[in-house]
Amino acid sequence: MGKRIMVVDDSRMVFLQIEALLADSDYEIVAYCQDGNEALEQYGQVNPDLVTMDIIMPGMDGLETVQAILEEYPDAKIVMLSSLAYEDTFTEAREVGAKAFLDKCFDRQQLLDVFEQVLADAETEES
Repeated sequence: MGKRIMVVDDSRMVFLQIEALLADSDYEIVAYCQDGNEALEQYGQVNPDLVTMDIIMPGMDGLETVQAILEEYPDAKIVMLSSLAYEDTFTEAREVGAKAFLDKCFDRQQLLDVFEQVLADAETEES
């Protein structure tokens, strides 16, 4: 059985890009949310193995959403995906609990490598 992914991004184009990159991989998108509130509602229902999270979204931004998800689900594994690839953004994402950060100019291998690393790190922490 593949790993379950929840994509949180207000851009449908980014969702379609991730969907295409994950085709024929061990990952399956089980939920797509266009804002933080929707992500909070969906997380407990779909219980994903990993979440990709945009930062800039209408309403609750990605950093606030990460904090809210982790308050309720402390074992959530969240990878930030953003075009705001600045060191202070990386730092803030780590501080709120994101496991990794990818600039939105990623390719299939970069996405898969980050997913594998985050899941491997989580397994190491659990044992």
